[in-house]
Amino acid sequence: MSILQSWNDSIRVSSVPVLWVLLGFLLPALSMAELTAQQGGGRSLELPSRIESSVASVPFGPGERTDYDVRLGRIRVGEGSMELVGVEHVRGRPSYHASWVIQGGIPLARVDDHFQSWFDIETLASRRFIQDIHEVRYTSYRHFEIYPSEGHWEREDTGHQEDLPTDLPLDEISFIYFARTLPLEVGETYEMDRYFREDRNPVTLRVVGREVVEVPAGTFETLVVEPIIKAGGLFGEGGEAKVYFTDDERRLLVKLESRVPVVGSLSLHLREIREGRPLRSASPGQ
Repeated sequence: MSILQSWNDSIRVSSVPVLWVLLGFLLPALSMAELTAQQGGGRSLELPSRIESSVASVPFGPGERTDYDVRLGRIRVGEGSMELVGVEHVRGRPSYHASWVIQGGIPLARVDDHFQSWFDIETLASRRFIQDIHEVRYTSYRHFEIYPSEGHWEREDTGHQEDLPTDLPLDEISFIYFARTLPLEVGETYEMDRYFREDRNPVTLRVVGREVVEVPAGTFETLVVEPIIKAGGLFGEGGEAKVYFTDDERRLLVKLESRVPVVGSLSLHLREIREGRPLRSASPGQ
């Protein structure tokens, strides 16, 4: 049994009602924009064929990029992108480097945020997570180094550290990719204690149904998911979010809707897709 398969088997599935629908792990600070400075980047590397068998079989790969229109109500106010930049070494471990950027806003309320994540190509465990947030009058920079084997994480920018609640931690961005590996069966609720900060657990995904969605990139059959995570800020308790993944093996993020306090209805709409190349092809039956 693969490590990724054991992750999936360990997820608790329940039918408990969801009290608060939060954006949480998807866009922890999405005001209108997310990701743009190349902080903590590394040199892309070729994956040696001898370790290919240990790579998790997943529906994504380096080079994958999705671009989005950002709307406030019906008004387009910006653009965003989510990209799997490549594979880089983090403390000797080959890791996917993912980036999420959203930029835009309205006069006197501009946002330019950059979130980056490095997560292991075998276990999908997070190893580094960087937030660079610029939203209206709010600015924040956080650099987390995450040590799954040692059982703790550390803020590179402040020196603060805490214990991990799991040896297979996830951050906001790697959680998106991990969610794409799940069965996502309609009517099920997936509950996981995988977030790297203990006080944010459990993370819950409620699969509420199927819906045909029309976005600038085309018309897609989608699975509708409500994510829940304990978080403060714009997406604290009482917020609402729905995430639309393609109802196929790719599980691409097609649309995201959120009710944001004060701001109102905020959404992402898929505009363009660039396919990536998975590091390992799925075997029959996987």
